Amino acid sequence: MLDYKYVIDHLDEVIERLNTRTGDYSYLRELPKLDERRREIIVKAESLKAERNAQSKEIGKLKAQHRDEEAKAAMEKVSFDKEEIARLDVERANIDEEIHQIMLKTPNLPDASLPIGTDDSFNRPEKYWSRPTEFNFKPLSHWELGLKLGCFDFDRAAKVTGSRFTFYLGAFARLERALASLMLDTHTENGYIEVLPPFLVNTDSLTGSGQLPKFADQAYMTENTGEQFWLIPTAEVPVTNYYRNEILSIDDLPKWFCAYSSCFRAEAGAAGRDTRGIIRQHQFQKVELVKYCVPEKSFEELEQLTEEAEKILELLKLPYRRVCLSTGDLGFSSAKTYDLEVWMPSYNDYVEKDGKWVPTTENYKEISSCSNDTDYQARRMNIRFKRTKDGKTEFVHMLNGSGLAVGRTTAAVIENYQNADGTITVPEVLRKYIGCDILK
Repeated sequence: MLDYKYVIDHLDEVIERLNTRTGDYSYLRELPKLDERRREIIVKAESLKAERNAQSKEIGKLKAQHRDEEAKAAMEKVSFDKEEIARLDVERANIDEEIHQIMLKTPNLPDASLPIGTDDSFNRPEKYWSRPTEFNFKPLSHWELGLKLGCFDFDRAAKVTGSRFTFYLGAFARLERALASLMLDTHTENGYIEVLPPFLVNTDSLTGSGQLPKFADQAYMTENTGEQFWLIPTAEVPVTNYYRNEILSIDDLPKWFCAYSSCFRAEAGAAGRDTRGIIRQHQFQKVELVKYCVPEKSFEELEQLTEEAEKILELLKLPYRRVCLSTGDLGFSSAKTYDLEVWMPSYNDYVEKDGKWVPTTENYKEISSCSNDTDYQARRMNIRFKRTKDGKTEFVHMLNGSGLAVGRTTAAVIENYQNADGTITVPEVLRKYIGCDILK
């Protein structure tokens, strides 16, 4: 969360920057009023406590001198002060909670480098890699190919669980497993520590990462054991909470983790193609990258993290682009985000031209979001570090990104590597994992 004292000291600037996200953040003007009342309560309570302590000492003297009436009056005053102090403590706790709730619902400040706009139409493409795929036949979607090869079963998944769940079968199950292995092997070779995290977390973990309270309606929760647990929407949640309420040494930083997990989201999804195939499922697999670092290095780390996610797409030779998100499309906890968007033939129109099927549109699909959350999550989780043994504590900066979304990568490989007969050529980098050149 944001530092509420910083918000009060820079109120107009903070509201102006947050309003570029779209929304009305004028409710933050209540913070100075709440803080002023809080200060008044502290001063009054401290004064009463000092007075109570002095009276308590005086009562002892009065009793020793057998001045019983005066001692009785002093005891009544102490009793009144004690009740008033208790009342003030409750009022202060209520104000602290009100301030805390205000800060919990307030997103991170957008970085000044972001394009300003109300939605994704203002996002800024910054890099294109490779050309959109052309074919000598009309390409099919990944779900059409999956049904044709008998490698996706949507109907039985709907019977077993519900809509937007999928059975992967045979070759496509192997493809998804191979992609996850490629991602983990590549990232660990680059210095990431592999983590297999819990898939269930407690409420504090989901709140710390910024998922609660804002995204409660998109999360799956279970409490049948008498305890409340949440299915993780991404491995970012358990891995960012790994050091919650801890103080790290400067020697511990930077710390890089990569984690493979299933992810669970009850989001409604966009109408149309997003609800077909495996692009937007309630359960999907993802390899997540998480970084902890010193504040002055976080934007440099963001560039590196993004390049590491891009490397997977380049190893697979999948066309993609990098996009800097606008203020209106920025995630809740993020100060700056790059989306990596992969070329998906099914999201584009193709026409035949000189014996080739070429795209006439330019639509890419998000396959990774790489974000610098600065100290926003660290404040919620109370994760700090010291530069020296006796130095002051500072909040770490935290970053996360998909390296990559495995299901979407599977779909992208199927569509971009399809053949006229409906088979799928295995990307060269995956052949050692799958053990064949063609999926059929």
